[in-house]
Amino acid sequence: MSITIGTRGSKLALAQTETVMKKLSALGIASEKTIINTLGDTTTQVPLHAIGGQGVFVRALDDAILAGQIDCAVHSMKDIPAYRPHGLFTAAVLKRDSPADYIAHNGPLDRVRVIGTSSTRRRAQLLRHDPDLTIHDLRGNVDTRIRKLNEGDYDAIILAEAGLTRLDIRIPGERFPPEKFVPSPNQGTIAVVSRADPSLMEVLSALDHPPTRNDVLIERAVMEQLGGGCYTPLGIYCLSGHLIAEVLSLDGTRTERIETDVRTIDEAREQGRLLKARAQDLIEDACRQLGINNEG
Repeated sequence: MSITIGTRGSKLALAQTETVMKKLSALGIASEKTIINTLGDTTTQVPLHAIGGQGVFVRALDDAILAGQIDCAVHSMKDIPAYRPHGLFTAAVLKRDSPADYIAHNGPLDRVRVIGTSSTRRRAQLLRHDPDLTIHDLRGNVDTRIRKLNEGDYDAIILAEAGLTRLDIRIPGERFPPEKFVPSPNQGTIAVVSRADPSLMEVLSALDHPPTRNDVLIERAVMEQLGGGCYTPLGIYCLSGHLIAEVLSLDGTRTERIETDVRTIDEAREQGRLLKARAQDLIEDACRQLGINNEG
């Protein structure tokens, strides 16, 4: 059996796909990759929320699976939207790498004033930490972001630490503690999505890491309750059943946060409902300011 794997063409996406292919090869399973361009890759001059949020990196690959062009696709799991097309299945969740954000900078950290990020979550968390910071939009792949930092466009940029590790990039900076700068749900996790074919799903399930799957499914259950259609700043992180979730205002001045232990997906959903009830005004304000219809 040979498996055709779809991937975006960025260096990070290709590195993640190579990781999956090596794991399959170690199991005696042949595979080949097919590069598919997504809207998120070709539209880089506007913030993500303006073109549909993180799901723009996924839709073209979803369509290719459903059309039979590829058997499965490799994703950063944080890019996968809460609501998924019928006929797709997350066949494997690999062991999680670092979930943390990383602030990369060339000068002293205490002199950092201008930071690049297009994430509403990172922007809000940075402004909560220091309201005097100036946050400018920054899109593009990891190489592009680092180049703009080195050219002096920003004093610092925020990246996912896991991406730097996978690309073997070493750059001056510090890791943000995920308990304080709560990451995006599923950050640091690679997922393999396939069509709902039992024989294919069985093969890919050999790559699955059950403890990581449990934690990220808890995170996704909370995310689903908070709503998948509005790009309000939110962080959700679970480690061995210990859940931290927060919703922030866009300017970082207000936060609603929960921290508790959860054992089941139903318990996670209940925590998500409780947090949404407390943070409803923050969610509505963010959607209104971003010009997004809140259907959640």
